[in-house]
Amino acid sequence: MLKYQQIAAEIEQYINDQDLKQGEKLPVLEQLMSQYGVSKSTVTKALELLERRGVIFQLRGSGIFVRRHNRPGYMSLFSTQGFKSNLGDRVLTSDVLDVSITKPSEDVANNLGIDVSDDVYRVERVRYVDGEVFCYEESYYVKAIVPYLNREIVADSIFDYVQSALGVTIGFSDMYMQVGRLNETEAGYLGLKMDDPTLRIETIFHLTNGKPFDYSRITYHYGHSQFVVQANGPYM
Repeated sequence: MLKYQQIAAEIEQYINDQDLKQGEKLPVLEQLMSQYGVSKSTVTKALELLERRGVIFQLRGSGIFVRRHNRPGYMSLFSTQGFKSNLGDRVLTSDVLDVSITKPSEDVANNLGIDVSDDVYRVERVRYVDGEVFCYEESYYVKAIVPYLNREIVADSIFDYVQSALGVTIGFSDMYMQVGRLNETEAGYLGLKMDDPTLRIETIFHLTNGKPFDYSRITYHYGHSQFVVQANGPYM
């Protein structure tokens, strides 16, 4: 995790710890520099990150204000940090179905920008929020970038692990969404019926240098998944 990302996380934690509400003012830039012992450019980049994520908004000449006003139970849809980072007090658990080294299909290889002869980690799990089935996930990690995974790591937060233990910095993601109906396998994992409605999201996660390292396909339980999208400006 880069320094500005760490500072952004600490500022967001401060907002949560102080239970600051929409429109409440944060310390000015100079105070934040002193409080966290970092440069102006680091704080500025941290604030820009928080603004893009919909946590704060800045008014020139007036200050920095809290923006986030999430409804209970809603998760940020556009996040590159994984589910755990925006769940708040909710409890995320996983039933790990598979962690294995394999060769990618042509489709997976194309999405990851690798060859079908390269090794990937295949991860399959069902995820629960507060004990309720949330989604079924199938993910592929480039082994050259993520050299080791096991069931213990996968049962928790893979993104926390790759960032803290491996020093991998996540840059951006591309998401492809489709509303459809469950097949028999998906329905079984989600505890629903075949042909029940679902939202499927395919995501390609990239490093800061643009190289893909994770391709995931997530199928959501239509009754237990709610999302929020926060946009800057009048258009998304």
